Amino acid sequence: MAKKQAASKDEQIGFHKGSLTTLAKEREEMLKILQIVEQLMQMHVKSLKDLGVDLEQQAKSIKSTGSSKGKIDKKPIEDLL
Repeated sequence: MAKKQAASKDEQIGFHKGSLTTLAKEREEMLKILQIVEQLMQMHVKSLKDLGVDLEQQAKSIKSTGSSKGKIDKKPIEDLL
C-alpha cells in the first residue's frame, strides 16, 4: 500500500499565498458592496429625515428600553466550522 505523501513545503507556501491572494480580492469586493449598502442606507435616512421622521429619537428610545433585538453573537470562527 502506498502512503499519501505530505505536500512539500513549496506546495504549502504556494497554497497559502494563493489563498491569501484570493481572500484579499474577496475582501475588496466585499468592501465595494459595503460602500454601496452604506450609500443606500444614507439615502433612506435622508429621505426619512426630509419626511419628518426622527430616527435618532427612535434609536434612543429603543436603546433605553434595553432591547436585545439585533444583537449578534460574536463567536470565534473556529466555533463556526
